[in-house]
Amino acid sequence: MRAALRHFLHGLSAYRPLLFILLLGLLGLSLSRMALFAAYAERIQQVPDWPLLLLTGVRADLIVIGYMLAIPLLIAPLLLLPPFNHIWQRFLQSWLVVSLLLLFFMEAATPAFIAQYDVRPNRLFIEYLLYPREVMSTLWNGFRGWLLLTVLFTIAAVWFLRRVARSQRVQPKRTRYSAALLVWPLLVLLTAIAIRSTFDHRPANPAFFARTGDALVNSLTISSAYSVEFALYNMQHEESASDQYGKVSEDELKAFISEIDYLKEARFPYPEYPTVHWQQASQERTRPLNIVIILQESLGFGFYERGLTPELARWSEEGWWFEQLYATGTRSVRGIEAVVAGFLPTPARSTVKLGLSQRNFFTLADVLQRHGYHTEFIYGGESHFDNMRSFFTGNGFASIIDENDFRAPNFVSTWGVSDEDLFDKAHERFSELQQQQQAFFSLVFTSSNHEPFELPPNKITPVSGVPQQSVENAVKYADFALGNFLQQAKSSSYWDNTLFLVVADHDNRVYGDALVPVDKFHIPSLILGADIKPQRLNAIASQVDLAPTLLSLAGVSAYVPTLGQDLSAGDAPANRAFLQFNQTFAYLEGATGPAEITILRPDTEPLLSTYNIPQRQLGELQPAPTQKATQALAWATLPSWLYREQRYYVPLVADDTTNQRKEVASSAE
Repeated sequence: MRAALRHFLHGLSAYRPLLFILLLGLLGLSLSRMALFAAYAERIQQVPDWPLLLLTGVRADLIVIGYMLAIPLLIAPLLLLPPFNHIWQRFLQSWLVVSLLLLFFMEAATPAFIAQYDVRPNRLFIEYLLYPREVMSTLWNGFRGWLLLTVLFTIAAVWFLRRVARSQRVQPKRTRYSAALLVWPLLVLLTAIAIRSTFDHRPANPAFFARTGDALVNSLTISSAYSVEFALYNMQHEESASDQYGKVSEDELKAFISEIDYLKEARFPYPEYPTVHWQQASQERTRPLNIVIILQESLGFGFYERGLTPELARWSEEGWWFEQLYATGTRSVRGIEAVVAGFLPTPARSTVKLGLSQRNFFTLADVLQRHGYHTEFIYGGESHFDNMRSFFTGNGFASIIDENDFRAPNFVSTWGVSDEDLFDKAHERFSELQQQQQAFFSLVFTSSNHEPFELPPNKITPVSGVPQQSVENAVKYADFALGNFLQQAKSSSYWDNTLFLVVADHDNRVYGDALVPVDKFHIPSLILGADIKPQRLNAIASQVDLAPTLLSLAGVSAYVPTLGQDLSAGDAPANRAFLQFNQTFAYLEGATGPAEITILRPDTEPLLSTYNIPQRQLGELQPAPTQKATQALAWATLPSWLYREQRYYVPLVADDTTNQRKEVASSAE
């Protein structure tokens, strides 16, 4: 027995560096987690059995460390052969440094990321690596101290880990190949168990460790490396991303489309494009109106309530003001796909970035270009950011104007020219097109209200008690620039035949201790211009309702695939919104009393709660009834299916609008 044990331990010593990866990894991640728990103690202590979260975190850490151990273990039978033994030793030294450095670096970068996004590093951490200039400038101006500390920590970690890797105590011992091979199956089995973490039908994932209604607390339980690795995994399966909420068949989705209340009278003549239907404009016009969308960067409704947008408040008296409009997500590209394409959110990346939507994907620009409009995107920054240029040029935008097209701008920041420069260019373009009697559609995307909040001097009276470069002052400046433009536009020749939409892409920061921070999805929106009469819209509405409403108010009748409601059609408002918060989907609905919210999370039972709109408070979470869960699941699954099957598009055969009008009229008779 003793001889067998000695033989086993002798074989185990060949894998000694892997044991140190395990021990140092667990120690480092646990210390980081305890520090983060202390930093957010107020929210952590809301969980009755919060100390158990530390143990749960160790279990989650075993998953990510298990993946790091799996690679050397899988190649061990080859490199442990006597001719390659020296390669095995050097490989393990390098692997120890690289793997642990990755774990520790991600933890060091975590506090700054949480300060911005109220959650551990996730998919956004990966995506923004593609834009180093903007990201580094934001970090340098907004998180300079932490950036420097992270760099110093990384240098120190490299020095420490290299010393550890070269230590005699860590070096693998030369052992008989038979002894090392005898231990190998057991180590592989234990590593596989650690990675799977459960004997249930499905392996553990981040949702498995979610124990509270606070998204931050749930993310603190796992490690940042695990969070990012899981995001990378999901990015490889984005075409079916919504399936993680549950399966819905194609026939069920088609049936659901026809049952949507405000589309029950619609005709769907194209089986290959199941959401395409004829939308008759609510306004009959001899000449349809121009359409201008002003997409305001990071403008949450809370800024309006705090009195930081006096110009927007003043202009809200002159058009349709939305009291309860909700963004579909938390990033600019999510706002773009909702407002410009009317597309519902998914847990995948926005369709602005995905491959199958770079051509033959519906946008307002596409349908309006078919109606003879000149279509244009005007942006003060670099239009390739977030893949916007590719998406727009492939889907109906005839012209792109970005930072490179501004001659001698008055002020340039990290994110591009100032909002004033942007609006001057927009006014110039609209005036030219009006003079040419050319109908136009333009998307104008602002950027001044973005970290690091670099603003032109002496334009506003700074908010007292905050730094000059602060979100409060950035909002005031963005509002100032918007007010100047609207005043200039109202005095122009194009005002009377142009419809303007002012809407935020999302709030500046989405955070809170609720599972879904609904109030942080609440954004301002205003439709004005031409002959629009002032009114307050109190119903719950979504960004996806804006595209069909704009077309209708502008007098454009057309086939569209949008699933939002035309709020000008005179039907009872749907009173619902769609919210995508990381991997969580929420369906908010309710005309009277507290609204109801159905929440879907990956591989987890659906939940139902109430949302008190005046108090901005989410109620107690409970299991969702089957009917509510089925409805929310259909809404969550539908956009992924439309994207995957490339069916969110109006076929070219539907372009003859004259014949379509005759067809609609004859069917009505």
